[in-house]
Amino acid sequence: MATITSEMVKELRERTGAGMLDCKKALEATGGDMEKAVEELRKKGLAAAAKRAGRVASEGIVDAYIHGNGRIGVLIEVNCETDFVARTEDFRRLTRDLAMQVAAARPEYVSREDVPSEVRERELEIYRAAARNEGKPEQVVEKIAQGRLEKYFQEVCLLEQPFIKDPNKRVRDVISEVIARLGENITVRRFVRFERGEGMN
Repeated sequence: MATITSEMVKELRERTGAGMLDCKKALEATGGDMEKAVEELRKKGLAAAAKRAGRVASEGIVDAYIHGNGRIGVLIEVNCETDFVARTEDFRRLTRDLAMQVAAARPEYVSREDVPSEVRERELEIYRAAARNEGKPEQVVEKIAQGRLEKYFQEVCLLEQPFIKDPNKRVRDVISEVIARLGENITVRRFVRFERGEGMN
């Protein structure tokens, strides 16, 4: 069994922001393996983040992001539980990243739950018809349509999109990581994206 030194606990604490006792326990559980201990704490943090998801988030900020010399503008409201967290650098950086995501990736909805049922059904109908036109057997048409609907959600729902700064993560994963670090529920309430000249004939 590896000896767990106070320096190791300190390093793990700096890397994860977890409490001293949690860091010590994680190092003991992983035999002093720093990387595995980081992973262990991240898993616990994300599990705790999932528990926090039910808590009311009524504080937060409305942020604005202007891109390309005033060509694209985004307003976004991101909520958290306390004014204290709303003022942290971590929360503000997340909000700014989310506004940039909206500017770059043009989502239409916050989450898949926000997609109206008639839009969902219309998309499914299109995918079913396309699969039949491609000559796919009837028994797999529905499966193909559902798979394409998943892809549609990843394109139009902010939380489902690949994160522009790290496409290996979804936007919702990035938010969960910040929830784990800050210890509060965080939700994207709404956003609006403007593009100069959009909708003009």
